[in-house]
Amino acid sequence: MGGNNQKMIDILEKVQQSESEVGLRNAACRSLFFVHPHKTAKVCLFLHGFTAGPYQFEPLGKTLFNQGYNVLVPLQPGHGLAGDWNQHNPPPLPTDIKAYLEFVLKWVKIAKTLGEQVVVGGLSSGGTLAAWLALQYPQEIDRALLFTPYLGNQNLLFDLLIKTLPIYFEWFNKDASGNFGYKGFRVPALKIFLELGEQVLKEAQNHPSAPILMVCSESDRAVSRSKQQNFFTAVVKQQPKSWYYCFDDSLEIEHRMMTKLEDNDYEELVITLAKAFIGTDLTWRQFQDIAINIVQGEAYEKIQQEFNLDPQTSQYLSAMMTPHFGCDNLKCINPQGVGVNSKH
Repeated sequence: MGGNNQKMIDILEKVQQSESEVGLRNAACRSLFFVHPHKTAKVCLFLHGFTAGPYQFEPLGKTLFNQGYNVLVPLQPGHGLAGDWNQHNPPPLPTDIKAYLEFVLKWVKIAKTLGEQVVVGGLSSGGTLAAWLALQYPQEIDRALLFTPYLGNQNLLFDLLIKTLPIYFEWFNKDASGNFGYKGFRVPALKIFLELGEQVLKEAQNHPSAPILMVCSESDRAVSRSKQQNFFTAVVKQQPKSWYYCFDDSLEIEHRMMTKLEDNDYEELVITLAKAFIGTDLTWRQFQDIAINIVQGEAYEKIQQEFNLDPQTSQYLSAMMTPHFGCDNLKCINPQGVGVNSKH
């Protein structure tokens, strides 16, 4: 196996070398690979958001690497390239979804050589791609982590505008901290993800998927939370090993939720959910039971033993299921957005 792994590490180094040759906007846009010198039980393939870059998965990637997994965060097609991009010279983002679908399938193939089981995850449009993989290849994907996937805009009018206007759009927060990617884009480059989101929503209704973790936030004003909830509700009917968690408005976790760099002061909560989901095999019912036990005052040490969680994860999960984190009546784990009744 050692030789095989070395061959794959050489391929990953070539990818980074070619990025240096083509020229990137900055170092943050480089593909990130956290790889052990051997094949691991699980390998994680993470997909960054639209116009962003691999930097979004650096904290989570490093944590999972330290947990013993191999981690791949490749730069997506047309992203992160150096250039004077503006409305007269828009960045060269693909306008055909095939470019992304071929890209993710290529990386799943690479991931398979580095781990026994492939875990995929993504933020926003990366989450849409991860959802597509989970539905299309449930036998090949061990599980999928969807961090506020883009299945539609919060404002329905935006859905309509994106489908009809071939204009250049500049992000309102283009100068925000941690924004190392493009500041704008031509709308047709985003339209293809809106269409993919509609496709996965439809397919989830009668299509079994790999286990899915859905993470969303009430403070996310960019994407449709109701579509995320509908998607999860459809998925969990056929795949009971799926979880749902929605951050309360009081935490002010916005759409870019992966890092402190991008204004999420609670990045460790996102990491906790990911670690717990990847590292255990709990069903949705068991995950809800953990929450109910927490609310009823059960010590996290007891929960840790009962559900086979590592100490830090059970401690964090215990904190996340409380009113302190805005999780009153456990609405944070209810895809209908209302309280879950405790068992008596």
